[in-house]
Amino acid sequence: MKRTPIFLTLPALFAFLVAFLIAPAPSRAQDGGGFGAAAWVIADSTTGFVLDSSNAGRQVQIGSITKIATAMVVLDWAKAHGEDLGQSATVPQAVSALNSPNSIGLHAGDSITLRDALYAALLQSDNEAAETLAAHVGAKLGGGKTDKDAVIYFVAQMNALARKLGMKGTRFLNPHGLDDLEKKLPYSTAGDVALLTNYAMSQTGFAFYTSQRERKISWRTADGGAQSYALKNTNELVGTDGIDGVKTGTTRRAGACVVISAAKPPDSRQVGEEHIIVPRRLTVVVLGATSRFDVARSLLARGWSLLDEWARAGRPMNVRKPGSSR
Repeated sequence: MKRTPIFLTLPALFAFLVAFLIAPAPSRAQDGGGFGAAAWVIADSTTGFVLDSSNAGRQVQIGSITKIATAMVVLDWAKAHGEDLGQSATVPQAVSALNSPNSIGLHAGDSITLRDALYAALLQSDNEAAETLAAHVGAKLGGGKTDKDAVIYFVAQMNALARKLGMKGTRFLNPHGLDDLEKKLPYSTAGDVALLTNYAMSQTGFAFYTSQRERKISWRTADGGAQSYALKNTNELVGTDGIDGVKTGTTRRAGACVVISAAKPPDSRQVGEEHIIVPRRLTVVVLGATSRFDVARSLLARGWSLLDEWARAGRPMNVRKPGSSR
């Protein structure tokens, strides 16, 4: 189901800041998932129904999984205001303080299109690109005169989106997911990440970005020169077993995380005179894993089996969800 974007007005910003900054900050959870992960969820992407899960509501750090929310605020803003993603954004001074192991080499004063910054943030998981997106779009939304104010305002939009999607166990503090820069800790849950992913993958624009394994981008340097970079998707599962996204994340606190989305040909059946086509798509969230890609593959295989069982039962929505007692 598609949802309309939501943007926070400036007076409401302070209420969000108070609510999120005074909440307790959980530390990284220990492995209790049974699949070698701190928490995981298998969900039907179309309805959001959770087919199986472990520790789905446990609040943990999620690293660059955060960039899914960053991208959606940008894409929702562009759609709502008719903005061109080909417009250029100036890389802010704050990027010099970021630890970005996947950096493409952006420096303060460089100029990059929003489209290429989205590719860099989602495929390569570049933190400087995420910060650039937040500073530019936050300012466009009216978030103050400085880059710092604009980023704060942008993050408030991320939290507003989380609230709208029902992500009750989530607190975003920045657009990139680093969890060692703030006095408080950002956090989310596997269940919340599934909600966010289902929303994002329902938007054609987002899915186009995450389904690509490689992409060459370019930008202008601060001194007027030209720079290019061949991005490689950090999600090594993309392009295998029907997987067309979504995002990886890694920090010391979060451990290794990955979210995948995969599709199979839809179910097609005749009911009386009506021909019904039912999508078959799964969202798998893996947080704090010892081997995230192996865990994700195993859970995806389990998910297809569970989806078939659920479909044969008529897709009941009022039964106890498998794994909910774990």
